[in-house]
Amino acid sequence: MFGDITVEYVLAALSVIFLAIGLHEYAHAKVADLAGDPTPRLQGRVTLNLTKHFDPIGTMMIIFTTLAGFGIGWGKPVMVNPSKMKNPKWDHVASVAAGPLSNLLQAMVFAVVFRLVTATVPVMDPDGFLYNFLFLGVLINISLMLFNLIPFGPLDGHWLLGYMLPEPTRTKWFQFNRVQGGMILLGVILIGQFTGFSIIGMIIQAPATFLLKFLLGV
Repeated sequence: MFGDITVEYVLAALSVIFLAIGLHEYAHAKVADLAGDPTPRLQGRVTLNLTKHFDPIGTMMIIFTTLAGFGIGWGKPVMVNPSKMKNPKWDHVASVAAGPLSNLLQAMVFAVVFRLVTATVPVMDPDGFLYNFLFLGVLINISLMLFNLIPFGPLDGHWLLGYMLPEPTRTKWFQFNRVQGGMILLGVILIGQFTGFSIIGMIIQAPATFLLKFLLGV
């Protein structure tokens, strides 16, 4: 036990986060590679060896914060060069969107397996590894998808929003998020964790709850 958190919960959460973040970054790299950008492949990122997609500090943060009862961390961003893509604007949009979409797909797969298992196993231990692994597989992937769609900081959403803006607003938006956006986002996250007042949570809680109930059929 880690406080009120069981070993099974921690192992399940870490397993899900490893898959969720690793496949998220792989999806970015794969779509950029398919679009003709050699950058991800040259950096060894077009691989299902998910360890290649993790940042050492971000990984340590994931482990320690999961033990504390919440998960904060990050993977290694995939570097891309839109100018090398066949259609620089829309291929880059597809590469960016591939990350969150991979999490939605993972959530759907976990939800299908969760439904099948709970339908065939009348009584599942809610504290056991399997239950936590499948349930968290849905919850964490939904949360990661919605979090990354927030149009701010280095998150995928700021690229998706930026490409809908006209020039020169688009360039100014990207420059702002490259410099100030990340620091502001980190500050908002830390304030939420230490004060309990989470702006991020307020933004994603309602859609996350809806999607969770929809996918699990509850």
